[in-house]
Amino acid sequence: MDGSDTIEVSVLGSIGLIEAGVWDACADALTSPPRNPFVTHRFLLALETSGSVGSGTGWLPRHLVAKQGGEVIGVMPLYAKGHSQGEYIFDFDWAHAYERAGGDYYPKLQAAVPFTPATGPRFLCRPGEEQVARSALLEGALQLATQNGVSGLHVTFCTEEERDWGGSVGLLERSTRQFHWENRGYRTFDDFLASLNSRKRKMIRKERERAQGFGGEILALTGDAIAPEHWDAFWQFYQDTGARKWGTPYLSRAFFDEVHATMRNDVLLVLAERDGRHVAGALNFIGRDALFGRYWGCVEDHPCLHFELCYYQAIDAAIGRGLARVEAGAQGEHKLARGYLPVTTHSLHWFANDAFSNAVAKYLRAEAGQHDREIEIMTEYGPFRNDTEAHHARETD
Repeated sequence: MDGSDTIEVSVLGSIGLIEAGVWDACADALTSPPRNPFVTHRFLLALETSGSVGSGTGWLPRHLVAKQGGEVIGVMPLYAKGHSQGEYIFDFDWAHAYERAGGDYYPKLQAAVPFTPATGPRFLCRPGEEQVARSALLEGALQLATQNGVSGLHVTFCTEEERDWGGSVGLLERSTRQFHWENRGYRTFDDFLASLNSRKRKMIRKERERAQGFGGEILALTGDAIAPEHWDAFWQFYQDTGARKWGTPYLSRAFFDEVHATMRNDVLLVLAERDGRHVAGALNFIGRDALFGRYWGCVEDHPCLHFELCYYQAIDAAIGRGLARVEAGAQGEHKLARGYLPVTTHSLHWFANDAFSNAVAKYLRAEAGQHDREIEIMTEYGPFRNDTEAHHARETD
């Protein structure tokens, strides 16, 4: 026996300890645009290099690398967490219950992309090695959790396929909700509007008219068209939003410099400029199939400008690029009226304490039933024309 079938899983204290090409081969990120920009080596490295994650942040890198016969077959973005902030799959109630029972909920292990509530692979596998690599990465993560005495392992915003596989091997499954816009083969924004009921169609037209009348110009920038002064402006917007939402912004100013240096072709930055001054902006990342809306902010308030920069400009860009969808981030029922429908997002969970795991499993079963009902109701009362309206529109055309 030459040992070529033996799988070794190692832990990296920094993603910089693995070659970018090796990581990206597992992340399906060797071509541009990558399938998912957030699991690329360059995005995760930007978080570390900028100090947005690492010592003192509550996000300590513990990335896993699975090798077989000396070749990397899988990797996992993994962190030791000292809190539950920046995750968007809320487990604060679990933490309180665990601690009331006398346990230490933190640290925990989190397979995730920090501060990024966007669905994407968490078990990153070389093509053709998915089955063996996933099993090795999960076994390695559970072994790391057990050796370090942490409360549990959480795999958040994983793909539906990963959710199904994780459930089949005994992990707890949790469903949450976001609002995504789906491209149904639209050629123009007006094609999209035509699919809505008349009330919502009129509302969006009015909102766009009000927003675009703010007294300035809207710029959609990517690649080398983005200049340092654009990031300076966006940093102001991000600080304002971060201070109001989280108290302290998660990302450092240096993060945006790193993104400009290594990812500007993966970015769509939408800015509103008035009298020579940038007054609002929205940051999007470009994937192979989707546009991912991430951050918004402003230094002046203008009616409907938030909707225009974050939602309608994103739809325009997705149609123009032939992308399948826009993922507009966490929460936000107001997105429903603007053509973004509720979709299910997924996470997987494991707890070292069996009694606590059983209690959470019971809770998740009840939560799942409520989640499914909410999705059904929201979809039914969505903004799109029903069959009667569509038939009437065809007769009148």
